Amino acid sequence: MERTGKMLAAAVAAGMALAPSAQAEVSRSDKNTPDAAIADQMSVLLSSEKMRLKALSGADLGAIASGPEKAATSVAEKTAAAEEAPKGKKVVLRKKKGEAEAEPAELHYSAAWVMAQPAPTGDAEWQCLSEAIYHEARGESVAGQFAVAEVILNRRDSGLYPASVCGVVKQGGGGACQFSYACDGASDVMREPGARALAMRIARLMLDGAPRKLTEGATHFHTRAVAPVWSKRFPRTAAIGAHLFYRQPGTRG
Repeated sequence: MERTGKMLAAAVAAGMALAPSAQAEVSRSDKNTPDAAIADQMSVLLSSEKMRLKALSGADLGAIASGPEKAATSVAEKTAAAEEAPKGKKVVLRKKKGEAEAEPAELHYSAAWVMAQPAPTGDAEWQCLSEAIYHEARGESVAGQFAVAEVILNRRDSGLYPASVCGVVKQGGGGACQFSYACDGASDVMREPGARALAMRIARLMLDGAPRKLTEGATHFHTRAVAPVWSKRFPRTAAIGAHLFYRQPGTRG
């Protein structure tokens, strides 16, 4: 009701300003008591303005109620948005302060965090990486198991070794396998449920792009109990648990 009253008052003011001369002179009279004439003229004017208001659209009524300043601002905003929008593309509004995009979940080298991840599934590459982590490092810390996974993926991407996970872990040479479990004659079945579940989740995380930040691009590792010939030629990059890690010169990445 209050808004309707304001709109009516605005319309009356506009009508009085734009009305013909006969209506504009309602305040003039040769009589000493012009109240009756004024009332009659106002009644006619109000009736006329009510008819005009009924003929207006909702948008026009809103513009009258909001006033010229707000209407002008709205037009300016729409014009600016139209000028900034690239042809054929949607306009994406910038996020307000405090509404930044959520950062990806941070990787934690803890069994509790890894086991809290969804139960994984995958293809042959995932199966090969899971088995390699399980057989080569299940006795190591979670970080140690991630480190072994890094070595396998670094080899895959190096340009010096097979370009698949399964190719890397099953590669032979020099009368032995690059990863001993692959040709030691023992079954590759992962029999320990807890260690298997952990290895499978680590493999899934690594294949899905988890950062390799433990071994600085290592392509080789060995236990502290042995000293392969190459360990004297390759720079050591990390020592995690029972394993020492090295990077072969000339690898990519």
